[in-house]
Amino acid sequence: MWPNWFRPRPEKAIGKALYAHIVQAARQPVLYGEAAVPDTLEGRLELILLHAALTIRTLRRDGGEPGRAVSQVVFDTMFEDFDIAMRELGLGDSGVGKKIRFMAEGFYGRAQSYDSALEADEAGALELALSRNLLASEDIDPRASALAGHVLAVQAALEAAGGGAMAQGDLPDFPSSR
Repeated sequence: MWPNWFRPRPEKAIGKALYAHIVQAARQPVLYGEAAVPDTLEGRLELILLHAALTIRTLRRDGGEPGRAVSQVVFDTMFEDFDIAMRELGLGDSGVGKKIRFMAEGFYGRAQSYDSALEADEAGALELALSRNLLASEDIDPRASALAGHVLAVQAALEAAGGGAMAQGDLPDFPSSR
């Protein structure tokens, strides 16, 4: 029992490095602007959530138990990061917990929406999910087509990297443009 308490947990370091890589991919300037996602706090948050959802999906599907452990670290690290950011923006302790809980519920809904759209293998389903979540539109936004192309490229990069390899510390080669 005691040895497990002090044993290094490689999934922690791997998950934190993977989360930093996700944030870097989500902050590419080409993803923002008039032809893409608004360059706002919400827009940046949505793109981090999108890239994290896709990465966690691959880790859980293809990474076995190590992938599930790393995916949990990615999730936990992401919400720790959001917690710190909200506190830096001046939210008090009482409001942060409620916002984090609300954001986590939103993440699960978005992740399921993206997963369903990718499983449906229909461009319209993915474009609608992206329009609703990233572009705040109930109908398919014209910008969603290019974003769907980016999502499919990210998904292909994640599948090429493999959940098992990512769980061992290999970072995916996220696409740098749409």
